[in-house]
Amino acid sequence: MQEFDHIEALWASHTVDVKISSDEMLKQAKKEVNNMRTKSLLNIGGMVFSFLVIASLWFFNFESWTTHIGITILLIAIAVYTVILYNNYRIIAKSDFTINPKEFIAQLKLYQLNRHRLYNQLYWFYAIALSLGMALYFFELLAHLSPWVQILLVVLSFGWIIFCSTLVRKAVIKRDKERIALLIEKFERISEQFTEQQ
Repeated sequence: MQEFDHIEALWASHTVDVKISSDEMLKQAKKEVNNMRTKSLLNIGGMVFSFLVIASLWFFNFESWTTHIGITILLIAIAVYTVILYNNYRIIAKSDFTINPKEFIAQLKLYQLNRHRLYNQLYWFYAIALSLGMALYFFELLAHLSPWVQILLVVLSFGWIIFCSTLVRKAVIKRDKERIALLIEKFERISEQFTEQQ
């Protein structure tokens, strides 16, 4: 037993000090920012694609005015959310850490604040607008289906919205908050190292 305690004490006293150069840390942080930019562009592209798909629904002949209002509400909600996503993308796309570190960190903090607002306040506008738009859009279509299918579609639609609004949204908020906070911390450490070297 004494040998195990001795080995455990040796293991605890042996620490490996891993030093990463500021250049290596900067490369990693820039790569993460580029990944954020790419994901933002993909989100914007997905929203534009959704807008076009929903706009193409007008090629079908709908008789009810509720369907046209539903499509319009969906398009407005998607357009507003796309513009917000694009404005957030511009915040992280227009700055470069190597040119002005303090401005870049300030922009990253603004991006973090905007993302928080997007997921907490503006999300509810988006979810309510989508729900209302879908309800009005399906009003005419559901009239042609049996009552059980109508109930099933309504329950599935609102169940999906509730699932996305609770579990998925919270997970995305947590992951996004941690990722951006870690990036801000990395860039602040890199900035400190650069100022110490000068």
